[in-house]
Amino acid sequence: MDAARLPGTARPDQVVAHVDMDCFYAACEQRRDPDLAGEPLVVGMGYEGGETHGAVATASYEARAYGVESAMAISEALERLPRRADADDAAADEDAEATGIYRPVDMDYYESVAAEVKEILHAESDTVREVSIDEAYLDITDTVGWDGVAEWASELRATIESEVGVVASVGVAPTMSAAKVASDREKPDGQVVVEPGEVRTFFADLPVEEVHGVGPVTARELAELGIETAGDLAEADPEVLENRFGERGREIRRYARGEDTREVTPRGDPKSLSRESAFTEAVEATDEKRRKVTTLAQAVADRAGRKGARYQTVGIKVVEPPFDINTRARSLPGPVADADLVESIALDLLGEFADRPVRKLGVRVSNLDFSAGEQASLTGFESATGGGTAESAAGPDRTELEPEPTADGQASLTAFDGDESGASGDGTDASEDGTPENAGETDPSERDPDGQASLGDFG
Repeated sequence: MDAARLPGTARPDQVVAHVDMDCFYAACEQRRDPDLAGEPLVVGMGYEGGETHGAVATASYEARAYGVESAMAISEALERLPRRADADDAAADEDAEATGIYRPVDMDYYESVAAEVKEILHAESDTVREVSIDEAYLDITDTVGWDGVAEWASELRATIESEVGVVASVGVAPTMSAAKVASDREKPDGQVVVEPGEVRTFFADLPVEEVHGVGPVTARELAELGIETAGDLAEADPEVLENRFGERGREIRRYARGEDTREVTPRGDPKSLSRESAFTEAVEATDEKRRKVTTLAQAVADRAGRKGARYQTVGIKVVEPPFDINTRARSLPGPVADADLVESIALDLLGEFADRPVRKLGVRVSNLDFSAGEQASLTGFESATGGGTAESAAGPDRTELEPEPTADGQASLTAFDGDESGASGDGTDASEDGTPENAGETDPSERDPDGQASLGDFG
């Protein structure tokens, strides 16, 4: 009997989706510069144009065909895939097929794109666990269920690609560990659904390193024990595994057998809450943009109310064609819960962009407070049930223009990062394996199956 149906394991009807962006950093660069699509592209951490130092953060599938891998030194990558000559070099056209394009990591931009993706994910489920800049788990038990889950996954992938311009792969299973493995099986731009009762069969013939928590080091040690497939691991003597790997030996055996009791849980309280919406085509009409912002402001305020959150900062995001991102924010003297105030501030901030074409709009509340207490008002503070006024935040001394544009003119989306729809704002790629509850699950040397290295690999 499959573990998904055994007492004490994940509930039989649980539906977990794992969404993993394909070659995310490279995809972001290709979105910014469409001419890079289909090219061997290497994104380097600590790399600067024309230099040979640094390490590969990710490589496009075209670059991987030349043996370029994540965490590889840039100098080694250049030996396998020389940097493409400048366009005015006469030899450039002749050698183009054997050369690659190198770009430095631009974390501000990648986080801005991740925020757009995760906004879509949070619209699909109230229970989302963001585990890194480019992946997340969703509990879709109550919103989707098993009937029609394949169609849902297909539509989700299409939505991400059409609205954000990057590609995702999706795995759906009754357990988190199986969903994660499933999302990697048909990359890029793939999906795999593993239904209850099929988890152990799904794992049986897979290489042992496909099991969640088994990296290259552990895989080599398991091979010394004659364990080469997930099926071998599922049938292994648990005492032998415990003697060799400690409690983690039993844990990876359980994962190989489809026994995973974890449920999708968000990572604590969000730092901010936001809603975004894109126009079919860029819009200049002021009234149409104001209507959009009004709707978004109401949605954000309602969401904050349902979560019991007050907020001290209200912000907007404005995307101008093609992907020029602008954010503006205004802070209050203290936390409030006032839907009318969110709308008033958002519309006021929008005024700067009244006559400019806009492709997408977003509204965000941040500096969240989940405790009961007093909230700011025009005259100071009042009880949390009272209401603030628009005037309490209208003065120019309360306005923060954020963020500063980056060197290439691309604005950072820090204002919309780290919230319930965005990536972490600390500039790192904190993975699931680094959290205390999962300590010991993964080899330190294990890389993302998608071939994208965590920035922590280069610390």
